[in-house]
Formats: sequence, structure tokens, C-alpha cells
Amino acid sequence: MLGSLKASIYENWMKLQGMKKEKSSNKALGFATRAIHAGQEPAGPVNSIMTPIYQTSTFVQPSPGEYHQGYDYARSANPTRTALEANLAALEGASRAFAFSSGCAAADAVMHILSSGDHVICGDDVYGGTFRLFDKVFKRLGITFSYINLENEENLRAAINPKTKMLWLESPTNPLLKVSDIEKLAAIAKEHDCITVVDNTFCSPFIQNPLSLGADIVVHSSTKYLGGHSDVIGGALMVSDTELAERIGFVQNAVGAVPAPMDCFLLLRSTKTLALRIERHSQNAQLIAEFLETSDEVESVTYPGLASHPQYELAQKQMKLAGGMVTVVLKGGLPRARRFLESVEIFSLAESLGGVESLIEHPAIMTHATIPVETRAALGISDGLVRLSVGVEAGADLLDDVKQALAASS
Repeated sequence: MLGSLKASIYENWMKLQGMKKEKSSNKALGFATRAIHAGQEPAGPVNSIMTPIYQTSTFVQPSPGEYHQGYDYARSANPTRTALEANLAALEGASRAFAFSSGCAAADAVMHILSSGDHVICGDDVYGGTFRLFDKVFKRLGITFSYINLENEENLRAAINPKTKMLWLESPTNPLLKVSDIEKLAAIAKEHDCITVVDNTFCSPFIQNPLSLGADIVVHSSTKYLGGHSDVIGGALMVSDTELAERIGFVQNAVGAVPAPMDCFLLLRSTKTLALRIERHSQNAQLIAEFLETSDEVESVTYPGLASHPQYELAQKQMKLAGGMVTVVLKGGLPRARRFLESVEIFSLAESLGGVESLIEHPAIMTHATIPVETRAALGISDGLVRLSVGVEAGADLLDDVKQALAASS
């Protein structure tokens, strides 16, 4: 009942707001146009160009159980959040989107549609927070996990058993930037009635749309590229299947890990410039990756936009651009990596990624420290590995910063 009510709220908002512009034309609007207009239109008594921040916890009911425009309590639905969800759905090509208070909260909601005894197959190279959630929280509740290399789809076939209910993958992965064939993996999962979940955070909807490749659920840490300014924490799920949307909507309301109206407002502000930002992120990352590949101080560089990437051809087919993330292994191991990280001047040594400012970090010590040492070693997350989130500053300045940090760390 609640899920149906929320779907009705969502559909009504989509009709009233900017999506009607797309429906009224006979052609699909471009991504940048949808990013600015989908789910939004001048609102309120003064026709505000930006969706207002509905900073309220509850809504007045004309009569008991009669909800004005479907809103009763802000955990269940809030107009600012509804606008954000309509916008995100349009960007990812989904029928529904659900906003959460963090990326981990979004991942948690996905796990809540499973039951004790279910089995999940997960890529072996995932964000450390995802691994922690699976290994330290849901494993204790009776859900089992297998972590495998999903670069080869035959590994998936071998890992599926009668209790397997879900496939979880990142592409590209965090931090090793492995690229998996989403379409092939989703098709195999579907053969076995398994839900395919793709964490699309590294790409953003501008670069890649997993639902169009057969995925059932798309996950985003909207803290990253969707937010893009390092000033808001958030998460999102996008789906096209009605039954899945009903289940996720129930969990979103029942658990209540929803974002505040101000956070939703900030994310709506940010999606308007997503296309512009991603293009610049990718341009700068390509410049940095190409330089690092020629440096004698570097053991290896991984970037989907380099022809040397093991899945370069797949990345060219599956991704519109190569993105803003670059992984480099420096010669000299941890001592060299530490000096390099301490020597950057424009790049900032900090966790997270996807902001307009360039960030740099050491996965083994920082974002992936919760992954066992032996697992990190087997995957290739070495002590010399550094992850760069290349921002939108002047590319020449970023390149000069990398060059001077390499020199200073030698």
C-alpha cells in the first residue's frame, strides 16, 4: 500500500514537473537537457526556478488519512526529495529512483530485499565500505558471499549455486579499475533468476547506463560525481522493474535512511552541471594517465582510456568516456608512495572522489584498509598503489603537480 502511494506521488510529480517537457515532444531529450530540467519546473507561489527546500517533518492533512498531494510525513516522501529522485531516474534511464542518506545506506537497502540463507556473488575488487557492509554486517545475518573475478563471465557461471539470488559488481572497479562486461554478466544472472546490481559510481549516468545493459538495480554514492562538490553525503538506487521498485520503496520508508531536504537540494544543484564536469574530469584524467605511463618512476598505470588497459576495447564499447579515476603503482613501494602523497600541492590527500577538486589517496591504508592484507595482496592492491581522482582544474596545472611530486619523492 505504502509503495503504491509513493509511486503515485512520484508519477504525479513527474507529470507536473519538467519531465512533461520530454513527454510532450516526439524525441528524447539530450542528457544535459534532462540533467537541468527533469523532475523540475518553476515551483511554489513565486515560480522559483529551483525546487524549494521543503524543510518540514510533516504535512497538514485536510481530513484524517487524506494526504495533500500524497504527502503525510517527510520520512516517507518530501517534495524536494521527489524532485531529486525524478531527476536521477531520468538520467539513469530508470522508471524509479530512490535517494538515501549515503552510498552505504543505498547498498544496505539492496541487501534488505534478501533473506537469511541467500547467496550473493560479488566482484573481488569492490569499494572497502561495500566489503565491510557485506562481511561484517550481513554475513552475520546469514547471507553468504562469494568474491570472484568478474572480468571473465565463466567465473560467474562456476560460482552460481541454487541459493544464489544476487550478483553485485562494479565496473570499473574500485580501486583497480577492472572493467566487466555488464551485458554478458547480467544475461547469465538472468538465466538463474538472479538480480544484477551494478555500482555505477565511478562512471556516473553520463558515461554508462547499466539498466540499458540488462542490470536490475543501479547503485550510486551520490557523494561522488553526482554531488561533485565534496559538500554532501548521499546515495541512490535506480530501477525499472515495478516489483523491485515496490520492495525498495518499502525498505526506504521502513528503515528510514533518507537524505535531508537540504542534501536533496544540493544534489539537484549538482546534477545540472554533471555533463560538463564529467567531460572535464575525463579529459584531465586522460592527460595524467598518458604522462604517468611514460614515466620511469612508475611501475604501472591503469586507466580505461589507455590502450594498455586489459579491457580497453570493452570500455570503448560500454562507456561513453573513460572517467576521472586513475590508478598508479609507483616504484619504491610504500616509502615512495608516502613521499609522493605528501608532496602534492594541488591534489589533496583525502578519501572520497568525484569532486571538482583533485583528490589522491592510498587505498591500502585509507579506503580499503578493512580488506584483509592477504586479500589485498592477491588482488594487487599493493603498498605502492595510489588512486587519483582527477578534478576539473586546469589540466596543465595538475600535470605539473604530478611531475613535481614525483621528483620530490624520488
